[in-house]
Amino acid sequence: QVQLVESGGGLVQPGGSLTLSCAASGSIFSRNAMAWYRQAPGKQREFVARITSAGWTMYAGSMKGRLTISRDNAKNTVYLQMNSLKTEDTAVYYCNIYPPGAYTWGQGTQVTVSS
Repeated sequence: QVQLVESGGGLVQPGGSLTLSCAASGSIFSRNAMAWYRQAPGKQREFVARITSAGWTMYAGSMKGRLTISRDNAKNTVYLQMNSLKTEDTAVYYCNIYPPGAYTWGQGTQVTVSS
């Protein structure tokens, strides 16, 4: 049973930073591209960033320049560093493989950007 466990969210003021972590169980991590997604209240889940097993990265246009995705294959963990956060970044953030679909979503981690 593959599990995806996100952590690191919280309440942060506009302009602040957060680093999210996602620990993946099983053997999927090392051979798949991993990605972060987010779902804001009343909106569909959307792609945020991805990283291949070789370390190539891609970011969504709305957050490009403010994100850094990285992975530690030895720890089966993917990270998302977010800077210059805006109120519109408020959402539940999830990780999964890219593209998603083969594995159940985890519970996500709530990021709230508010003054």
